[in-house]
Amino acid sequence: MLIEAGHFAFGLALGLSLLQLVLPLWGSRTGDRVLMAIAAPVAIAVFGLIAFSFATLVAAHVTSDFSVENVFQNSHTAKPLIYKISGVWGNHEGSMLLWVAILALFSALVALNPRTVPFALRANALAVQAALTVAFQLFILFTSNPFRRLDPAPMQGRDLNPVLQDLGLAIHPPLLYLGYVGFSMTFAFAMAALIDGRVDAVWARAVRPWALLAWSLLTLGIAMGSYWAYYELGWGGFWFWDPVENASLMPWLVGTALIHSIVVMEKREALKIWTILLAILTFSLSLLGTFLVRSGILTSVHAFAVDPGRGVAILAILVVFIGGSLAIFAWRAPLLRQGGIFAPISREGALIVNNLLLASACATVFLGTLYPLALEAVTGEKISVGAPYYDLTFTPMALLLLVVVPFGQRLAWKRGDLLGAAQRLLAAGLVSIACMLGVVAFTTGGPILAPLAIGIGVFLILGSLTEIWVRAGAGRTPAIVLRRAIGLPRSTWGSVAAHAGLGITLIGLAAQAWSHETITAAKIGQTLTVGRYQAKLVDVRDRPGPNYQAKVALLEVSRGGTGLGVVECEKRSYPARETTTTEAGLLTDGTSQFYASFGEMYPDGTIGLRLYDKPLVLLIWLGSVVMAAGGALCLSDRRLRIGAPSRVRPRSGLVPAE
Repeated sequence: MLIEAGHFAFGLALGLSLLQLVLPLWGSRTGDRVLMAIAAPVAIAVFGLIAFSFATLVAAHVTSDFSVENVFQNSHTAKPLIYKISGVWGNHEGSMLLWVAILALFSALVALNPRTVPFALRANALAVQAALTVAFQLFILFTSNPFRRLDPAPMQGRDLNPVLQDLGLAIHPPLLYLGYVGFSMTFAFAMAALIDGRVDAVWARAVRPWALLAWSLLTLGIAMGSYWAYYELGWGGFWFWDPVENASLMPWLVGTALIHSIVVMEKREALKIWTILLAILTFSLSLLGTFLVRSGILTSVHAFAVDPGRGVAILAILVVFIGGSLAIFAWRAPLLRQGGIFAPISREGALIVNNLLLASACATVFLGTLYPLALEAVTGEKISVGAPYYDLTFTPMALLLLVVVPFGQRLAWKRGDLLGAAQRLLAAGLVSIACMLGVVAFTTGGPILAPLAIGIGVFLILGSLTEIWVRAGAGRTPAIVLRRAIGLPRSTWGSVAAHAGLGITLIGLAAQAWSHETITAAKIGQTLTVGRYQAKLVDVRDRPGPNYQAKVALLEVSRGGTGLGVVECEKRSYPARETTTTEAGLLTDGTSQFYASFGEMYPDGTIGLRLYDKPLVLLIWLGSVVMAAGGALCLSDRRLRIGAPSRVRPRSGLVPAE
């Protein structure tokens, strides 16, 4: 009966979501604050009901209740508990329920923080959020119901896809969804602003925490996904320019532009229309990612096998919300008053360049992702757009953007001094050039852009730290500098950390130009060499797992004659799914890694091995964590915790453009 209670609660939540949608909008139209005030408590109730529904599905998975079809299709009694729980969102129906639960969660968080958002803006935003929630609730109930029963109940389940039975996949989807859906809140605030007819610094202050939260979580979600692909799929790579990978990168790029645009709006009340458009596009790209994964048009490790009806339903949601929001934007945006005049050479000007480069980079990814799909749909011809395209289009824009960033940080608002900024960055520039020349002198091979990218990464890190040095009083005594640095706002430290983290990631990416790969077959006792490492195959043994059987290869790894340890790589066989997976073996050496992947086992006792030397590879994910930590630091700034200041609302509706 528990799953029926969850189903009933979900249906009740749909009814309340409709109230959350209709009553506040009607109250806003008629000026009835009582109706507008209903939005907050109803949003909290909706979240409680959907959270209960989600908990009942989790309980069904944990207890292996195979009378529930979703559990039967994606679980097994022998599966470890952590994967029983993660199996809830390791399938289409459960993951869509998680999506709706997170939508409701963000609504509840806004409802519970009345000080951070003006009253009318909050009511309208919660109504827009309710519209999204209703759409996906209807989608779940009519096409993707996770609460369906089987009669009679099977004795055993079919098990979860073995590729998804990994701790990284237990963490990656929730983080990614928190980022995706987090941007629904900035979308809702943008639509509420268009309904309300007012976009100003107060709006920017109210929206900024939600943009930062979503961006930080999406950063971690993308990083976790790439690390999972790196160690789980056995090919030694971490980014394949898969369409679904790209679908997560696009909202991250536009979301990054949105965060910077919000800062300009908060400080100078400029870029109002552009900021609203970015808020709409960021979540629209999140919806596009949902369509790519759930529609069944892709064959990918990310994609779920779904029927065409679901794809059409998601496409309808996509068209209604993206098309509708852009139509409202085209209608209402011209009526917004612009403000904040500034010189081209200024921090505002640098942030506009930042936005244009990020938007252009996103456009190249968008074209490379969707053009092959559109071509196949129209002509039936299949083409592949891979790394060479992105190396020629995306990479140059990204590197140019990263060079511009430190200069933008050193320019003043309204009118800046480019020469003065260059002088303050001189030391950082000289050190980065020295690092670049050092890399060229002490390495062989690799593309010419790799040393340049490392130099830019160093420049980005040191240029970001220059912000702290200058603001803390460069040239003063160390004690004064330290005291003033500690007293700087958390948003300053967060901005520095986020930009420095990007530099760290860039260095890790560039260093992969000097990675080495060896693909071979080896017998026990044979020693192999890959890059800086030597690996001796010492044994191959069987090892039973909770729901699989594994062949394990043991390799003794050394570097320059010094033993570093033993690495185990596995080939696992899952009887329930009749599937095999590869579990890579990793040995961490500072920020570098030795990587081993188990291939085929041959009748003569030899086994296929894929070995890698991955220099500085951990910097890729370390930098991502630093970036997300920077976003969290900005989020914890006292000014954002206090929330938006109150504003005096004119009696008239829209403020005409001048």
